[in-house]
Amino acid sequence: MAKQFASAGDLTEKKISFDEIGRDLWAFTAEGDPNSGIIIGDESVMVIEAQATPRLAEKVIEKVRSVTDKPISHLVLTHYHAVRVLGASAYRAPTVIMSDKARSMVVERGQEDWDSEFVRFPRLFQGHESIPGLTWPTTTFSSSMTVYLASAGWT
Repeated sequence: MAKQFASAGDLTEKKISFDEIGRDLWAFTAEGDPNSGIIIGDESVMVIEAQATPRLAEKVIEKVRSVTDKPISHLVLTHYHAVRVLGASAYRAPTVIMSDKARSMVVERGQEDWDSEFVRFPRLFQGHESIPGLTWPTTTFSSSMTVYLASAGWT
C-alpha cells in the first residue's frame, strides 16, 4: 500500500495573513500555503499566483479590496502547478501572464497535474466545482517583460 502524502491528510483551516511588506506590496498567505503577492500600482493591481480554486481566490480578492478599490488588471502565474493557477477565473483580470515555458507545461501535463494535485491537496481544492478548466495565459514571454500598471510603471 502506498503511503499517503502528508498534505492529503491536512484538512484544517489555516490562519490567513495579509501584510504590507513594502510600499504598495502585500503578501497573502495561509500559514505558508497558499501564497499570493499583490502589487498596487497608480491605477490598477497585479496579483501574483492565483490560488487553487476561485473560492480560495475570492479570499485574496477580499483582502485586496480591504486596501484598494483599484481594478485587478494583471494576474501573473510564475510556474505551473494546479494549486497555484486554477483559481485564475475569479480575478477577471484582462491580462494573465505566464512564461512560454510554463504555458508549455500546461499543454504537456496540465490535466495530469490537476488530477494529481486534486488528490494530494484536498484542503486547497475545496470549492473545486467552481474551476472552469485549465488556466491559459493571455500573454506570454520568453525571458523577461515589463508591465505598466499606470503611467509611472512597475517592472
